[in-house]
Amino acid sequence: MQQYLQNQKGLVQSVFDKVYNKYDLMNDFMSMGIHRIWKKNLINMMNPSEKTNLIDVACGTGDIGKLFLENTRIDLEITCVDPNKGMITKGKKKLNKYKNIKWVLSPAEKLPILDKTFDFYTISFGLRNTKDIRKAISEAYRVLKPGGRFLCLEFSKIQNSNLEFIYKNYSKLIPLIGSFIVGEKEPYEYLIKSIENFVSQEELVSLMKENNFKKCSYRNLSGGIVSIHSGWKL
Repeated sequence: MQQYLQNQKGLVQSVFDKVYNKYDLMNDFMSMGIHRIWKKNLINMMNPSEKTNLIDVACGTGDIGKLFLENTRIDLEITCVDPNKGMITKGKKKLNKYKNIKWVLSPAEKLPILDKTFDFYTISFGLRNTKDIRKAISEAYRVLKPGGRFLCLEFSKIQNSNLEFIYKNYSKLIPLIGSFIVGEKEPYEYLIKSIENFVSQEELVSLMKENNFKKCSYRNLSGGIVSIHSGWKL
């Protein structure tokens, strides 16, 4: 399932080339810090043990990997993957005390990873930016061990009409905030369009099932502003 915006030549790469240096700061401004709670919800839902390993795709600057290590063992080896070199460089600097994170430059649709390698696959606010959702989900299934779990944290469709009205109006301010913080409003205009065009919670469940995941479900957070999707490789 190809995504129109993301398949415009060089668009997503250009967007993240412009924002990676202030990516974390903008996330805090845009979500008023709530993205940190959403990510902690993801880890709590995962409930990882000390004997499990993780691949975090579209990792950004490594927030999920850091939380995973803090909730298991600090010396576990994990893999963080992102298609943007600047984002990985920023992540390495931010998490330089963690010597056991393997950083990989790669798109989600074609991971340079062996089959059946990981217990957990996470992707947070990244599936929306892939060129082909089906290929990304298929790759997730491939690299997971039997019994492994797929978890996706992503912007979704708001369930409450009043909240949706407030959110849509707030969204109009995000490019202006981006212009002030980053000096660029265009990447955040893309952000809003990509959220609007992304699949619904139920459609994403269907895509997961089409790619062989079982026991697929989702949990809405903040009234459906975001959701966490879960599926198992059985």
